[in-house]
Amino acid sequence: MTGPAPFPEEVAAAIRVRALELGFDAAGITPVSPSAWIDAYRAWVDQGMAGEMGYLSREDAIEKRGNPQLLVPGSRTAIVVARGYSPDGVPASEGVPPERAVFSRYARNEDYHELLRDRLIELQNWISAELAPVNGRAYVDTGAVLERELAVRAGLGWVGRNTMHIRPGRGSYHFLGVILVDLEIPADAPFVEDRCGSCHRCLSACPTGALLGRNETGAPLLDARRCISYLTIELKGPIPRDLRPRIGNRIYGCDICQEVCPHNSPKFVHITREPAFLPRTGVHGAELIELVEMSSEEFSRRFKGSAVKRTKRRGLLRNVAVALGNWGAPEAVPALVKALADEEPLVRGHAAWALGRIAAAEGQAMLRDRLGIEEDAWVRAEIDQALNDLDEQMPGDPVRDKIDSALNEAG
Repeated sequence: MTGPAPFPEEVAAAIRVRALELGFDAAGITPVSPSAWIDAYRAWVDQGMAGEMGYLSREDAIEKRGNPQLLVPGSRTAIVVARGYSPDGVPASEGVPPERAVFSRYARNEDYHELLRDRLIELQNWISAELAPVNGRAYVDTGAVLERELAVRAGLGWVGRNTMHIRPGRGSYHFLGVILVDLEIPADAPFVEDRCGSCHRCLSACPTGALLGRNETGAPLLDARRCISYLTIELKGPIPRDLRPRIGNRIYGCDICQEVCPHNSPKFVHITREPAFLPRTGVHGAELIELVEMSSEEFSRRFKGSAVKRTKRRGLLRNVAVALGNWGAPEAVPALVKALADEEPLVRGHAAWALGRIAAAEGQAMLRDRLGIEEDAWVRAEIDQALNDLDEQMPGDPVRDKIDSALNEAG
């Protein structure tokens, strides 16, 4: 496919200007060509570090990430944009006590996917109307695109040890979007520096040890299976027991590796003025006890139009139950006892784990009662383990112990 004649540089500059007028903070341009990162990406997948995210590890998806022309046939140029989303320069957990919820700052209001995609389409339509007819497709975390590699090649910044794309003087609190088009447009110079230097703050701060530094090619490594964002959003089943205590009160996503990054210090962070990204009430900082009692209707109402709906109610309440267990206060017991009878086994099992961390007689009694009627094998195992944990924390009831012993001997 030959396509239209190449654009002059001044027209490429007009595209960047129009992108800023549409609300993007930066825009860069790079040719569409085979990925230089695909071997490192494939090795990451082969090591199982993508966890259960099958959309990242399907062979057809890997091939498309390696060659964007398989994704959009005839594409010749990638227009890459960045849009900041931070509502403030304060760390997500600062000022949030353990009985309240911490949400990753990108997830405190509207879902960014549709907002940014609509503006990318508007940019593409403007190019067609004002410059030249163009065919293409816009992506915002929704296709088999290595956005961060394209952002580096388009001169927008580098990828840090925390795997985040970092813009010089602006940090990493931004979304990336891409339009693949069939026009040849003069490209920006790629960003070739690694400004992390010898800093390892993100690796040291990660509570679960998910960040593994850089491999022999210089690519940053993340074991998603240990990442709090993966555990609280992408993982659909039980959170591994050994990782639950390390999550704290973070119930949707995690910003720790960004919070400790020197490039995200308050003097660099760009505060968003986009109303859709400003926090809505009842999300970040909400009481965990109140959240764990949400009905399906309340979940749908509170998180309408929010990225949080990705977890569904059962996933979010699973995370809230873990956070309540990490809080460990007796005040959480009544809410957790109620969650022990939730319609979702995923919620019941994590509520049992949380009760096992709070040395309260009421919780112990209700766990025993629930064990007598629970039909789900995984939940029963969680209750058993919770009771064992409580037996180690609390003095036993001699009469009850005799009854349990007799029942066990009877088979």
